[in-house]
Amino acid sequence: MKLILMMAQTVDGIIAKDSQHNANWTTKADKKSFLEETKKHGVIIMGSATYLAIGKALPGRLNFILSSAPKKFKGEEKPGELEFVNGQPNEILQMLEKRGFQSAVLAGGARTNAAFLKKNLVDEILITIEPKIFGTGLNFTEGQDLDLNLALIESRNLGDNTVQLRYKVIK
Repeated sequence: MKLILMMAQTVDGIIAKDSQHNANWTTKADKKSFLEETKKHGVIIMGSATYLAIGKALPGRLNFILSSAPKKFKGEEKPGELEFVNGQPNEILQMLEKRGFQSAVLAGGARTNAAFLKKNLVDEILITIEPKIFGTGLNFTEGQDLDLNLALIESRNLGDNTVQLRYKVIK
């Protein structure tokens, strides 16, 4: 299964001021790109803190939310649209493959990104650089010790003073 890690970050590399920071700080250009990319793959994987920061399921694709306590969200579940699961990164991808998905977008947060990167399960990284500086906050791997090599596939000007970089993870 192809996995694309997709994140927006400030010029100084911050994805959020803290784990409760509302995800609505990015430009319209980033939101449009995120919508297109995630709908193209049909499934978005994210941690429960990211889901709570967004505040709702994203329509038109399966929202696969990782949680150590998925039963806590039982009342919110809508099979095929919003599902809460617990498992290791490779198990999560196997669950999706069994359901016929060939690719997925990994959308954070920092702990979730690091877990998939540490297991070498990410094929591409798609980063939007937003014209902002937060100074402090979370980076997209929560300071985990990683040593990955990347190859630039594409760079695009999205408009709104926003740039997007697509990298292949060299395995």
